[in-house]
This record gives sequence, structure tokens and C-alpha cells, in this order.
Amino acid sequence: MPDKKDIIILAIESSCDDTGASIIYNGKIQSNIVASQQVHEQYGGVVPELASRAHQQHILPVVDTALKEANVHGSQLNAIAFTQGPGLLGSLMVGSSFAKSMALGLGIPIIGINHLDAHVLAHFIDADDVHFPFLCLLVSGGHTQIVKVTSPQNIEVLGKTRDDAAGEAFDKTSKMLGLPYPGGPILDKLAQEGDPHKFKFPDSRVDALDFSFSGLKTAVKYFIRDASEDNPNFVEQNLNDICASIQHTIVSYLMRKLIKAVKETGINEIAIAGGVSANSLLRSAVKAKATELGWQVHIPALEYCTDNAAMIAQAAHFQYLANNFVGQDAVPYARLGK
Repeated sequence: MPDKKDIIILAIESSCDDTGASIIYNGKIQSNIVASQQVHEQYGGVVPELASRAHQQHILPVVDTALKEANVHGSQLNAIAFTQGPGLLGSLMVGSSFAKSMALGLGIPIIGINHLDAHVLAHFIDADDVHFPFLCLLVSGGHTQIVKVTSPQNIEVLGKTRDDAAGEAFDKTSKMLGLPYPGGPILDKLAQEGDPHKFKFPDSRVDALDFSFSGLKTAVKYFIRDASEDNPNFVEQNLNDICASIQHTIVSYLMRKLIKAVKETGINEIAIAGGVSANSLLRSAVKAKATELGWQVHIPALEYCTDNAAMIAQAAHFQYLANNFVGQDAVPYARLGK
């Protein structure tokens, strides 16, 4: 049996199409279970209604597996955390309803977690060398931000996308090239065999530290259309170079903004987070710039880059220590802000 001072939290992640559950025991992850949904591949993107149905099927076995792998019984839990938002509302409702019901039955508190904050705080999983304040480039399918982190409860957005996110740019351009869903990782793999300077694509010159990726998607769309009119096999014959050029454009744009943020804030402690932080070129670019400019860089393990419950658990541990709980009337929110 755990000591009364032990803090054991079950965390549930259901913001999109992955059902996750994790146990954190005194700040250390004991299990991290994820059930992915294959049903969306045939549609080329996540179908919200199908996602929420799949969450209903997966959540009980995923939670049960997480508890068993951590050798923890429900009666030992001190709290249950869940992703409160942002995300797909139907998917969030499955996770939040399950968490609230289980917590009510056990008579323990619940913790609502912001999905984006959890991505940022994932850097504290299995790490003791992350120091405040630090800058984090948060890049995912739905969001692109540069944030300044001075504490687990103080995460300030310095810049954000004004339209599409970097992950969406990867996935949508991949779809234009005929790559299967999810296209981002496939584009990354193909790009490694291509020339990143073969084709030139524009990025956006928006002000300050904000981003914009809608123009890039439009440019790639018309580039493919025009080139294919002259040569119907153009994409197939130049696929690696096109992928490499698209990836180079996106990553160079992200890095330019990150370098600007470092210069403006004077903070050299740098982190990257979110699904796109798994991109090989972005990871290598950040490491190279760290060597050049003397940054202290933190990059999470690949399993903590994409959506997962361990990051929810880590954020929940900080919230528990701050005595920051939500009531049974807490509701999920699809967009940023409660």
C-alpha cells in the first residue's frame, strides 16, 4: 500500500483520435497507454463523430491497462485528471464524463488540464534539467505557438498562428501530393531523400512572433496544378524533392520566429513540443542552432510528442501540488479559453 503522503493520479487524454491513460506516482510516470484509431485513414482526416465513438470503445480497456501496468488499484488514486480542452468536443466529452464518473464513485477530486499546457509540461517527464523560465515552440496539427514558461501555472503566449497550424500545413500538403493519412510523418521520411532547395515556396511575413501557413498551402496547390499540366507525372517523378522543399520551408519559418523570440526575451533555455516536434528536420535544426548560439535545448522523447496521457499526468501532478481542482460541473471546451 502507498504511503498517505504519496500522490497517485490517473490521467485521461481524449482530445482528438487517440485514447490515452497514464498513471503518475509521486511525479514519475508509471504507465502510458495509447489506443489509436485506424478508421480515419480512409477519409484522409479525423472524422469527429467516428472519433468519439471509438473513444467510447477504447477508454475502459485503456484505463484498465494503465492501472494494471502501474500495479495500482482504483482505490489508491488521489485524483483523476482529464483533458478539458481544446480539442474535438465529442471526444473531450467522452474523456471528461468518464473521469468525472469514476472520480465521483471513488470520492476523489478531478483535475481539468489544458491540452496545450500539457504538451509544454511534457518536458518534465523523466527530466530534472529543465529550468524556468524557458521558451517553448509548440507545434501541432491544430496549434502553433511560441510560449514563455515561468512556472507550471504561468505559461504566456508570445506568438501564435493567425490561421492554420504547422501540422495542418504538413498534413494538407501531403494530401495534395497523394500521400496517405497522416501525411506529415510520411512527408518527413520522403524528404530525407530529397533536395530541400530544389523548389522554392513562400512563407508568410506576418508581424511580431505570429505565424501564418495558409499561404503556403495555396502556393503548393497551384505549384502542383501548374507543373502537372505540363507533365502529368511531375509529382511522382519529383516527390522526394517536393517533400524536402515543403519541409524546409516550414521548418525554416518556425526557426526564424524562434530565433527572434530568443533575441527579444534573452531566454536561452529552449524547448519544442507537440506532434510536429517529432519532425526530424525540426529536431536537428533546433539542435544545430543550440550548438551555434549556446542554447540549452530540451526535446521530449518521441512518445511524448504526439497526443498522450503521460503529458496530461505530468501537468496534473503540478496542478495537484497547487491544489488546483475543478468541480463536477466542469465542462470541456473545444477552443482555447474556458
